Amino acid sequence: MKFVDEVSIFVKAGDGGNGMMSFRREKFIEKGGPNGGDGGDGGSVFMEADENLNTLVDYRYTRRFNARNGEKGGSTECTGAKGEDLILPVPVGTTIIDATTQEVIGDLTKPGQRLMVAQGGWHGLGNTRFKSSTNRAPRQTTPGKPGEQRDLKLELKVLADVGLLGLPNAGKSTFIRSVSAAKPKVADYPFTTLVPNLGVVSVGRYKSFVIADIPGLIEGASEGAGLGIRFLKHLARTRLLLHLVDMAPLDQSDPADAAEVIISELEKFSPALAERERWLVLNKCDQLLDDEREERMRAVVERLDWKGPVFVISALESEGTEALSQAIMRYMDERAIRIAEEPAFAEELAELDRRIEDEARARLQALDDKRALRKAGLKSVDDVGDDDDWDDFEDDEDGPEIIYVRD
Repeated sequence: MKFVDEVSIFVKAGDGGNGMMSFRREKFIEKGGPNGGDGGDGGSVFMEADENLNTLVDYRYTRRFNARNGEKGGSTECTGAKGEDLILPVPVGTTIIDATTQEVIGDLTKPGQRLMVAQGGWHGLGNTRFKSSTNRAPRQTTPGKPGEQRDLKLELKVLADVGLLGLPNAGKSTFIRSVSAAKPKVADYPFTTLVPNLGVVSVGRYKSFVIADIPGLIEGASEGAGLGIRFLKHLARTRLLLHLVDMAPLDQSDPADAAEVIISELEKFSPALAERERWLVLNKCDQLLDDEREERMRAVVERLDWKGPVFVISALESEGTEALSQAIMRYMDERAIRIAEEPAFAEELAELDRRIEDEARARLQALDDKRALRKAGLKSVDDVGDDDDWDDFEDDEDGPEIIYVRD
């Protein structure tokens, strides 16, 4: 099934039913009075998290959704039927955003969680509601209120405890195959991974964590190059990042150069995400002798001035992967205990999460705007350079040039 993690849809709640104007007319009852009933409320639109879904592909081509209108009121004070609510299932981890205001309406992070995104219209009142001692035959009714309508943007972020970072062919997919039952495609060429992959890593009998593999990053990814930049948002909710580096690249390049590219692109995409706990994992050690392993590890650590944990593994041979998995599980347990016991630490992490979400959304929106301007033949302020000729009179035969610049 095609992986789709962003869609735009339109939702419209049902209108409320109109009130009824009716009078009781029966034999031997001279003054029956009004008996018009109220209309029914319009149906509302809800989003519901479904753990059986993992993509938004169902909303790729069907983009308009309408709840049912309420029925009009009836005679003999009968109330109209309420419009049926519309429930739209989405994957767990979906964020619902108002496309007009860019306001985040809500996050669906638990299975079965439900969120109202458009409220049904209020019912109209029948003429029975307006009878009084001075107005015994009222002819007033009220119409039903229109239901809410909204343009929405749905963004899916996979829910994982650990995220993998690295250049293409760093061995991320091989690693996730080694430690879990996930079977992402693995090949000897770059960009094998085209969509995020999730794997559940079992540690011991009753403990496990979820790991996410995204397409590899390349230099210039923060400006839109390659595939990985759009999927970096899936790492926004992770608790730990593993930075995988190929210790023995085929082109004989310096592993430290590759590591610096990832660090640079990560900081450009979201400085807050770069603050997330990150471990350095040097992969493909099976291709080096013991002396070479130590030498390259020392060189990379010194070059990066790395202060965090460092692991040397071979994902292909499952060498060092068990120790790494155990260390991750211990970190997760200690982190959970600290969150429960230290409110200040928990608030600090929550604030970091908010910053990451805001920066990731702003960065991706800027890339989308830039792409739209380029498609329209326009330039953003950042793209206007010294080479642009603002005083070119040779092509002014059709009048003055108009240059649209958006920021």
